[in-house]
Amino acid sequence: MVAKPPTVSVIMPVYNVERYVARAVESIQNQTFRDWELICVDDGSSDGSGAVLDRLASRDWRIEVIHTENQGAAAARNVALDRARGIYVHFIDADDWVEKDMLEQEVAFARVHALELVVAGFTIETYYTDDEHLTEEKRVPTQVFDTRAQFRSEAWRLFDQNLLYTPWNKLFLRERIERLGLRFRPTFWDDFPFVLDYIRDVERVGVIDRCFYHFGRSREESETARWRPNMYDKREEEHTWMLDLYDHWGLSADPVSVEMIQRRYIERLVGCIENACNPASELAGADLKAAVSQMIESPRAQQAVELAVPRTWMMRAMLLPIRQKNVSMAIAEGRVISAVKRGNVKLFATLKGRR
Repeated sequence: MVAKPPTVSVIMPVYNVERYVARAVESIQNQTFRDWELICVDDGSSDGSGAVLDRLASRDWRIEVIHTENQGAAAARNVALDRARGIYVHFIDADDWVEKDMLEQEVAFARVHALELVVAGFTIETYYTDDEHLTEEKRVPTQVFDTRAQFRSEAWRLFDQNLLYTPWNKLFLRERIERLGLRFRPTFWDDFPFVLDYIRDVERVGVIDRCFYHFGRSREESETARWRPNMYDKREEEHTWMLDLYDHWGLSADPVSVEMIQRRYIERLVGCIENACNPASELAGADLKAAVSQMIESPRAQQAVELAVPRTWMMRAMLLPIRQKNVSMAIAEGRVISAVKRGNVKLFATLKGRR
């Protein structure tokens, strides 16, 4: 006898998060909505994460643990997608956790309105000590978009609140994922293109004004402190994806959408400058100057700095070196940002949240 498929397949990639993974799993086990399966893919963890998962799965038949060689989060999510049986799919990262009524509220919302996608708010928790953290909520008012055109024309509001980038604050219709043949790409920041592919021609979308998902920034090995040698190239690629999406949507001349895209680009360009100035960076001297010059003097950067409307005086000041094409000033600014980012997590998170 074949078991009845669950309503929701929850997918969790796991890699070296022994300290956090039980909390993530238990936040699913404690859901008020009970008809789910949790597929955990241990992506070759070298700590005790796999053992924690096996122990939890031995006490709950709804949890499946798959152990694989380390191939990255994208491959781990794809392994789980191949095994998923639910009507809906929800993702969760193994060092995060969710509110106990998340699945109940999202499934009910999807069913009542026959939605292909439910987008919910989330909370960013940035820990600057083991016990102290800053909290930032990302949300927009509850809404069901009446038409595909309405969703597209108002999507800029969701992008502005970072609600359309990650997979883990969303309930996806699995039939649509399979019909489109969607899987996570083996690339740095793999989750964004998956979401973009899903929303490209999506018809029925709803938003819930609840922050069900808790995204934690607390581990020392968090990418916030790392140097990424290919960050600028990836940001350029992302910007191309955004331009292509809005061209496909017929909104490449829509003023509010264009402003959001250009502001998004220029804010991330500041992050690329900081990344290049990170002490761990291999760029120095003439190579650093050449890299920063390429970033700030490009036609894209100059177009963005003209079209973007910074929300704060701080951001306006940070864009001044780009507007003036002043490489030395940009490098100095990048080094200051990098020093704050590495030395004062609380201050950096506060400033970033208020930009």
